[in-house]
Parts: sequence; structure tokens; C-alpha cells
Amino acid sequence: MSRIGKLPVSLPTGVSAELLAGNVLKVKGPHGEMSQKIDSDIIVTIEDNQIKFARPTDQPRHRSMHGLYRALANNMVIGVSEQFTIQQELVGVGYRVAVQGQLLVFSLGFSHEIQLMLPQEVVATVPDVRKGENPRLVLKSCDKQLVGQVAAKIRSFRKPEPYKGKGIKFVGEQLRRKAGKTAAAK
Repeated sequence: MSRIGKLPVSLPTGVSAELLAGNVLKVKGPHGEMSQKIDSDIIVTIEDNQIKFARPTDQPRHRSMHGLYRALANNMVIGVSEQFTIQQELVGVGYRVAVQGQLLVFSLGFSHEIQLMLPQEVVATVPDVRKGENPRLVLKSCDKQLVGQVAAKIRSFRKPEPYKGKGIKFVGEQLRRKAGKTAAAK
């Protein structure tokens, strides 16, 4: 039995789940609603504020899907109840970001500004920073995969370089730093 797949997904207060026709799981909560099509071989039951998953056989395909769909359902429940948050830090002189509705405008040391239009499900904020701190960007969404993709796209505009660490990095990320040039020995 899959160690992940056999665990039931608990529904917190304010979150409801229903199984629609075509084996589509729909989850509603205070931060939105999400739906996921589940393979017809996986058996889904909703009872006693829990979503349970079962598989018909021990084939490798069924075993892998068992854990996958349980993990996706768990992420949906967490997303609609709490939301997923990713914080990014802009390290570099003059690096900044401005939020204009769903449009992000980055100044990253290039000769031009970079603009990115966010999907409707993702909300971005820029908290105030104290003097001497790097600007931060906070992304929130109920869809874990979508907020991760947006964060990866933003990071790709200016990846952290290994010598000074300048670029866009995730808060708490440890960068591998390289030593710079040393003075020539006689």
C-alpha cells in the first residue's frame, strides 16, 4: 500500500469537497475553489470530513497514481483553506519591483524594465522594507503548482550569480558562493 495514498485527507472547517461526474474532485474553501480530474481507476470516497483514496490492484501504474492523486487533493485542501505563499528577495543595487494590479514591473539592472502579467489566481504584494534591507516580493495563491511556476518565471529574469549573490532568490535560500580572484603571488 502506498504510504502517502493510504492516508486520508482531512477537511478543515469551512472546506467542502464533492465528487462530480467523470471522477472530478471539487474542493471549495474561504480562499477559492479548485477541481482536479482523477483517473477512473482510482476509487475516491468522501465521508466523515475525509477524502479517501483506494486502488484496484498493485500494478506500478496504480501504485504511483494512488499517491499522486492523494497528494494533489491534499494540496487543493491546503490551498483553499490557507493559501500557498512564496517570498522572493531582490538582491542588488537598484533592484526593485512595483505591483500595479496584476502587472509586475521589475528594475533589475538592465537597460529596460521587465513587465510580467500575473494570472488572476495569483496575488502579489511588496511589503515595506527598512533601510539596508533588500526589497521582497510576496506571491499568494490557492494553486501550489501555479504559484511555483510564476515564482520560477520571476527568478529566471535574473538568477543569483555565484560571486556576489546578486539576482532574485527565494527567502531563506542558501546560495553556493565562489571565491573571487586572489592577488598574484610573487
